[in-house]
Amino acid sequence: MLDSITPVILTMNEEPNLRRLLAALDWARDIVVVDSGSSDATLAILAEYPAVRVFHRPFDTHGNQWRYAVTDTGVTSDWVLRMDADYIVTPELRDELAVLTPLATITSYRIDFGYAIFGRRLSASLYPSNIVLFRGDAIEVFDKGHTEGWRTTYGTMGRLAGKLVHDDWKPMKGWIGSQARYMERELPHLKASPGGLKHRLRLSPPLMPIVMFLYTLFGRGMIFNGRAGLFYALQRLLAETALALFVLEDRMHAERAAEQTRSDENSAR
Repeated sequence: MLDSITPVILTMNEEPNLRRLLAALDWARDIVVVDSGSSDATLAILAEYPAVRVFHRPFDTHGNQWRYAVTDTGVTSDWVLRMDADYIVTPELRDELAVLTPLATITSYRIDFGYAIFGRRLSASLYPSNIVLFRGDAIEVFDKGHTEGWRTTYGTMGRLAGKLVHDDWKPMKGWIGSQARYMERELPHLKASPGGLKHRLRLSPPLMPIVMFLYTLFGRGMIFNGRAGLFYALQRLLAETALALFVLEDRMHAERAAEQTRSDENSAR
């Protein structure tokens, strides 16, 4: 089935990741990349691969970027494999895709993710499964907090046994800035939508950063993954701390606005 799949990738300064990603996609006849303004060697690297077609679109939201990548780039294959630039197709997943014969009713596949820190595979992660392989006309993408959500519009969903591995080699200084932007966009989503325990913890600083760090390190066993496991646990701590700070800032601004309103009302009497 490999001939029927077009990998679709979003990029923005992905020089440290691209060669590993593309080496694992050497089976693809057509690879679509939508770049949102890379200033490193990303575009030069992409130009080395004849199978790659590059499109340019300024980033606004993940939902809009993916919608453009899937529907407006001339993909002609029956199936799309959506990839972040820090994903790696494992040999097991490639072999599974090669012999895959979907039932006529199946229009999408969900997949589990592995996680690695600078090439060191972790025994577990918090990365959720998601729809990554689908027929282009059977999918809907929408903005969901700081990222995007996916759902099928017709047919049924299958599940792949092989995994994609998330392994981002970009410097931490860029990661920290990205997390701040992501969590700023996550806050309105949290405030607008009801949720369970995790939702309530995230809106109750400082509970979630502490819980996330301890759960990742001990509940998910990252303590047994050495420095890579500690690195991942601290990443989760930092991400949730950024969100907690935005939650506190939002509430303090609201309190200050309420105090000002009361002061103005008293002055008008």
